[in-house]
Amino acid sequence: MLLHRLCGICYIPRVTLSIPDFSSTRVIVAGDVMLDQYLFGATSRISPEAPVPVVHIADTDDRPGGAANVAVNLAALGASTRLLGVVGQDGPADILESVLSSRGIDCGFHRVSDRPTITKTRVQSRGQQLIRLDQENAAPLSDGALTSTLATSLDGAGAVILSDYGKGALTDVTAMIARCREAGVPVLIDPKGTEFTKYRGASLITPNQSEFEAVAGVSDSDAELVQRGMAMLADLELDALLITRSEKGMLLLEDGSAPLFLSTQAREVFDVTGAGDTVIATLAAALAAGEPLASAAALANLAAGLVVRKIGVATVTPTELRVALHQRGQGGRGLVAADELAGMMAESRERGERIVMTNGCFDILHVGHVAYLEEAKSLGDRLVVAVNDDDSVQRLKGEDRPINALDDRMLVLAGLAAVDWVVPFSEDTPRDLIASLLPDVLVKGGDYQPEEIAGGREVLENGGEIRVLSFRDGHSTTRLIDRLRG
Repeated sequence: MLLHRLCGICYIPRVTLSIPDFSSTRVIVAGDVMLDQYLFGATSRISPEAPVPVVHIADTDDRPGGAANVAVNLAALGASTRLLGVVGQDGPADILESVLSSRGIDCGFHRVSDRPTITKTRVQSRGQQLIRLDQENAAPLSDGALTSTLATSLDGAGAVILSDYGKGALTDVTAMIARCREAGVPVLIDPKGTEFTKYRGASLITPNQSEFEAVAGVSDSDAELVQRGMAMLADLELDALLITRSEKGMLLLEDGSAPLFLSTQAREVFDVTGAGDTVIATLAAALAAGEPLASAAALANLAAGLVVRKIGVATVTPTELRVALHQRGQGGRGLVAADELAGMMAESRERGERIVMTNGCFDILHVGHVAYLEEAKSLGDRLVVAVNDDDSVQRLKGEDRPINALDDRMLVLAGLAAVDWVVPFSEDTPRDLIASLLPDVLVKGGDYQPEEIAGGREVLENGGEIRVLSFRDGHSTTRLIDRLRG
């Protein structure tokens, strides 16, 4: 991939990024696996035994945590995932394995009798966590069983993630790194604590800035951060170092390459829980798929920006990444929200561009749609396509519609050369959306009269134009669906 350098800072042109085929990759995760148990219930009184609330448990939720959450992130991307860890001979281990297996994750657990499965139980009521109960034995493991299992699992792996939570599973991390190196498999590590020397020889480590500075010292500037990072890179004999910097994005350091600063992609931040797991999972999966390191880091940065917009520990899918890439498209083209589109249209008008708008369900895109959209685009400089969401399509077309979900319909439309922006709407008609955007030309297909077109009156009153275009004979989504169904 061509990298551009500006003032010593490297950046990747947004349009060059793509989503690799994660389904062709195999990634191994080894580390501290945990079970996060949530107990939900109402509180209505204080216990007579002690000044604590009495919680009547109404619901429970079992979620993979620690290294297991990294594996869940990989599975969400579509990567073939094997998870190695140490668990007890107990019920929580059975629950954890069942949950992970249901997500297609291959569990290679080392079951022991002298330590329980790490379990964190949270009791929540009325949206508040009342108490957390931890069950764990973090004593170092010394039998080397996990290292042996890793060594026998490396065949066909595109990357290995060592997820260190300081709970003892990675006591033999130096030997694990050596086994990966011998097999020629990149090994990425999410570090813990301040003893980074044990990670010497790893392909890459991913500390956050606080973790990094606890080891390397506080940096007062980006230049100093780069200097300290390059010193760590050399000292630990790493191939690369990725420092996550919260709202400042990421810094990728690689021997022989310019520092790569990646600006945050988060538009809103609701919860950063588990964001580090998403970063290293996306990074490893992209590398396993053959992406250059800089591209893989950019995708991981994009994934982080998506996951922090979700509440709780969450994952990111390839579809979400594709949508986000379209949103970042060159010149502001792609999938956008209505409020974002208004600003883009204002900028377009400042350049003297004429904006055309149309709308529809576009459930199954066919040649008639393509011809119609190309003709619509010919009436101006920019074409906006408003698309009914799934619920409104169902109300308009019936319970068996849409055939294709909103994200898929929008992605296909965004891929057409004639289309500049695609925006969803949830009402039965786009009247309110059109009234807020007020295109220069409003286009509709069929035999409508201008006054019958939703939003037409508002466009005309604003000095705009209404155009009714003919559909290509013999092409319709309904007819196509009827033919497919026989």
